[in-house]
Amino acid sequence: MTFNVLVLCTGNSARSILGEAIFNRLGEGRTTAFSAGSKPKGVPHPGALRLLARQGIDTTLFRSKSWTEFTGDGAPEIHLAITVCGNAAGEACPIFPGTPLRAHWGLPDPADVEGSDADIDAAFEQTWRWLTMRTQAFLALPFETMDRAELQQHLQAIGQMEGAA
Repeated sequence: MTFNVLVLCTGNSARSILGEAIFNRLGEGRTTAFSAGSKPKGVPHPGALRLLARQGIDTTLFRSKSWTEFTGDGAPEIHLAITVCGNAAGEACPIFPGTPLRAHWGLPDPADVEGSDADIDAAFEQTWRWLTMRTQAFLALPFETMDRAELQQHLQAIGQMEGAA
């Protein structure tokens, strides 16, 4: 059985899309990741798509979608819901219903960066590094055999890693 992870943000155009890609790449059968937003923008941010393409990831697999796709009949069971919005920036993070484990891995939004494509790409690269670091820390855990309280404690610590917003 794979561990289903839902990476959530408000717009589902940048951080959550990157988180989905990283979990699916690094999870190698241990995790299956999805992303969604409480108020989806409708399309992934061009900076996110450029980064995914540079990483060799097929960008046609990604779309901005509502979290309601993961709450109805036929939706996959979500074992872990991770919010990646930045509370320090005054963003309102969605709270996923039900009883999955929850983690907050808040990061600054690279979609807010203005300037040249190089400036925007640099912000997306930094977000990719921070999300990769957190995902690797999670995947280093024997989460499949950990009790819920212990895993929740580790998830909270991971959320405080470098770059936390």
